[in-house]
Amino acid sequence: MRLAVLQELAVVNDLEANLATVVDGMRAAADRGADVLVTPELFLTGYAPLAVRAAADPQAIAGVLERVAQACREIGIAAVVSFPAQEPGSGPDGPWQIRAALFDADGSRLLDYGKVHLFGGDEAAAFSPSEQAPAVVDLLGVPVSIVICFDVEFPEIVRAAAVAGAELILAPTAISEGFPEVSEVLLRARALENHTIVAYANHAGVEDGIRYDGRSVIVGPHGRDLARAGQEPELIIADLDFEEVRRARAEIPYLDQRRPDLYSRWERG
Repeated sequence: MRLAVLQELAVVNDLEANLATVVDGMRAAADRGADVLVTPELFLTGYAPLAVRAAADPQAIAGVLERVAQACREIGIAAVVSFPAQEPGSGPDGPWQIRAALFDADGSRLLDYGKVHLFGGDEAAAFSPSEQAPAVVDLLGVPVSIVICFDVEFPEIVRAAAVAGAELILAPTAISEGFPEVSEVLLRARALENHTIVAYANHAGVEDGIRYDGRSVIVGPHGRDLARAGQEPELIIADLDFEEVRRARAEIPYLDQRRPDLYSRWERG
């Protein structure tokens, strides 16, 4: 599998402009042979939780997602996009969440995930946290899962995806400058401790007064960078070796040698 990560600048509450950026990124990634493109957190609306939630139009967002699916079919590439939406099945008055979806190259929606760990007061005021476990689906023969931004900073959620079988974690994010250790330390740790590949897609530039850190990265199962962006808009690409994932898990069986019952007893005191 060849995977691409789009690090770009969104425009707050401009669905058309952001969709155009995503589709351009899909074309550029496909031209370079990529099978899947990962885009940043809330990129379809821009990341500004209070403004985005105030302007959120379910029908407009659904329409843009259908156009993403259409672009996947036309271009022949899978894509991960993130957007605000109500919890699936909750009805018209259901809680709004930060969500991300994985579309296959035929336009089918393989996976839909809600962010579990909200970061900061604006996110907490605008959205509700999901309680959905990270699901695992098959993409081109690879077990794949999604987490969103702050989620990846918690070892438990990435571990839950890995225990469920995920060999590839796709992580849309929106992290501002000043936290380089997340990309440079925590992402590498999450990949190494689970022997999984992690793809982390961040915004770039200044958006709604926030300067983003960039530093999008694709990390391999030994905690080593396969591709890394700077702090400006960029498309990064890596060829992924899932046999390396399986060899790493066989050599040092972190997942098999866990003792979750013991850890639970420790936590209960």
